[in-house]
Amino acid sequence: MKKVDLLVVGGGPAGLIAAVTAKKNSPEKKVLLVRAEKQGVIPCGIPYVFNRLESVDQDILPDKSLIENEIEILIEKIEKIDFEQKIAEMENEENLSFEKLILATGSKPTVPPIEGVNQEGIWFVKKNFEYLKEMKKFAQKSKKIVIIGGGYIGVEFAEEFSRFDDKEIILVERLGNCLGTTMDKNFSDSLEESLREVGVEIKLKTEVQKIEKKQNSFELLLADGKNILADMVIIAVGAKPNIELVENSSIEISENSSIKVNKFMQTNFEDIYAVGDCAEKKCLISKASIPALLASTACYEARIAGSNVFKNDNLIENVGTLASFSTMVNEIAYAVTGLTENAILKYGLAKEDFDSTDSEITVGEFESACHHPATLPETSPIKVKLLFRKSDKLLVGAQLMGPEEVGEMINVLALGIQKKVTAFDLARMQVATHPLLTPAPTVYPLIVAAQKALKN
Repeated sequence: MKKVDLLVVGGGPAGLIAAVTAKKNSPEKKVLLVRAEKQGVIPCGIPYVFNRLESVDQDILPDKSLIENEIEILIEKIEKIDFEQKIAEMENEENLSFEKLILATGSKPTVPPIEGVNQEGIWFVKKNFEYLKEMKKFAQKSKKIVIIGGGYIGVEFAEEFSRFDDKEIILVERLGNCLGTTMDKNFSDSLEESLREVGVEIKLKTEVQKIEKKQNSFELLLADGKNILADMVIIAVGAKPNIELVENSSIEISENSSIKVNKFMQTNFEDIYAVGDCAEKKCLISKASIPALLASTACYEARIAGSNVFKNDNLIENVGTLASFSTMVNEIAYAVTGLTENAILKYGLAKEDFDSTDSEITVGEFESACHHPATLPETSPIKVKLLFRKSDKLLVGAQLMGPEEVGEMINVLALGIQKKVTAFDLARMQVATHPLLTPAPTVYPLIVAAQKALKN
């Protein structure tokens, strides 16, 4: 039986970073990464293989860092893991014995309760190289595409397909706004308007009850009795943790069907860790268990597990998940970190770490040009919304929209939440500015938004 010091199961971003981090910290250890797919893809790049990228081959997750760090790669399916005996049973290869294990099995598409949803020709957003190649071929010959789900994946698919002149795109969302659980309404409204401007038809508060095959097309029957015809249907209603390998085992599962982990990313077995989409997420601010299936979050957790796996002390802790994310629609970037107003109403603010159960907030909003003077070419507005706890003006959430710069501005604010920055800190923030690069120092939007919050 083959023996390794560390077995990493899963070849996505979480598995890759966990393996590389562990090997860099303990180069003498034998690390093996096992994945079922011969070729991995970059998850966040999937929507863009349909237009911006010429082929799926341009969205490959490279093995370079694994090879450079002398991490063995095995393309194989693991049938079963005996967590007590530390043995992985392989489909075609000899079984593996391991000392340490990191589970990075990712997620799989959520299948909504729609009659006929599993018919051939109805597509899900899968992180599978060969599947995506076939999906692209099907999309190229389809004229009318219906996307079910208005989260960030559905929105990004809709915007990408809108770049074709010969396609009609319809986005169906059962809630009142696209990204309605992720952004506050004024930001969601703006995003929807951006989609409409590029020709995407959006149907809100709309549920699909049944999908019927009609020769070479599909008919979607809606809850209100109406119907939609489509050449192609894409299901993008979200994803759920892939926990098949731990089902019916002694590994503990959380209330939201993910692998339960502690602050060191350990399961209830000391030598077994879980990271990425398959692992439980706890909000840094509310301490609630939340869905945050993001590659950036997965890599954060993977670095923690990889750093801790061979150590007995000086362990790195996961302080909690901020679920920071950004996207771009019709050349406008949208970015979020921490809690939104809706999330605060739902989860509140935890006493632990944040010292209070006070959920009353104050908001600071401001909009300024991304360059100064605003008459410079390619200047557009940056809109900032900052949420602070009212009692002490502690930063608990932020939303931005504007040009590409907001993708990095949100990261500054995410670190600010982690370091317990207040409106007072942001109001006296020292910044570097330049006419071609940033807003004016006189109206720097993060500073002015914080100042406005202090007046509330």
